[in-house]
Amino acid sequence: MSYRVGDHSTSDYSAAYRNETEMEKWKELLEKFSNPISRLEKYLLREGVITPDQNEKLRTNAKNMVREALKAANDLPKPSIDVMFSDVYESIPTHIGE
Repeated sequence: MSYRVGDHSTSDYSAAYRNETEMEKWKELLEKFSNPISRLEKYLLREGVITPDQNEKLRTNAKNMVREALKAANDLPKPSIDVMFSDVYESIPTHIGE
């Protein structure tokens, strides 16, 4: 299980709709137990499901895949501003359409 400690974006202020005590509790727990990926990694290593060498290869592969995907995405032509909200709203609100 995990918990998003921060806001969704710069325009989000999650403290407006979250309980402050709950947020602090989760923050402390996550500092103690780390993130879910690190916990899974430690578990797999501890249980002998993967070796440290396999783990390092998995990490390197994952980093390379992400870098390649970012490079490919950056090389794509930028979409027209006209489609900026096409996947956000069923129908564009008037104030945005203007």
